[in-house]
Amino acid sequence: MTDPDSTFDSAAGLLGRITEQLGTRLSHLPRPGTRPPVHAPVLVAVGHGSRDPRARATLGRLLGRVRELRPGLDVRLAHVELNEPLLEDVLTELVGEGRDAILAPLLLAPGHHVTHDLPAAARRAGARVRVAEPLGSHPLLVEALAERLAEAGWTPAGGDGVVLASAGSRDPRSGAEIRKIAVLLGERLGGVPVVPAYASAAAPTVPEAVRALAARGRHRVAVASCFTAPGLFAARAAAHAPWLASAPLGAHPALARLVLHRYDQARTATRPLRELAAM
Repeated sequence: MTDPDSTFDSAAGLLGRITEQLGTRLSHLPRPGTRPPVHAPVLVAVGHGSRDPRARATLGRLLGRVRELRPGLDVRLAHVELNEPLLEDVLTELVGEGRDAILAPLLLAPGHHVTHDLPAAARRAGARVRVAEPLGSHPLLVEALAERLAEAGWTPAGGDGVVLASAGSRDPRSGAEIRKIAVLLGERLGGVPVVPAYASAAAPTVPEAVRALAARGRHRVAVASCFTAPGLFAARAAAHAPWLASAPLGAHPALARLVLHRYDQARTATRPLRELAAM
């Protein structure tokens, strides 16, 4: 006759071995907040650049948040112009290190910088990169815009219109993207009219948008600063606010999450990393 205690011990031993093997296998699976794979492409966050000394420091704080969210990921800052390090210098350094990269534009919409300047810099450096989508019309961006307005004093009861101020571009895709952001922001604010306006290269300007809202009987108008960092355009837009103006998006936590989201989208794209010279 089989000893029940012996049978129980055998079953318990078998279960223990299965649990140990399963635990060993699961231990190799990635967990949130762990270090990325050793060969993860470098995240090169690309800002426009500005003569305003606050701009570079602001982007530095934003990337500090990105690093906190993704410990171990190699995150570097680069600029299209005006500030160091310049994008081409960063890419040349990465080529020397034998590293691949994903360029994450800290820009709001498609335009000349995204479609021309970034690929051109990669070709000149001979770098193997993918270019991520710009920040664009994403709920995380709208979250950051709405919270910056609230920080400036916006309340649904106090305001009756918003001008969404951005840099502007002659590329029609850029205008279309900013209009999408305006629609999403209006929905986030409970249906308040949000009018896109531009600091250059496109119409309407911020003063024109303010006048358009005033013609509709809306005089308590806020300017939502759709810029990633302080600079000349952001300052000019804020100066035309008839009521209040929000600060640039800066190191807002939602913006840091959006940068990583665009990086992850590009990293998991089906097309392989390759030299842009071959594109």
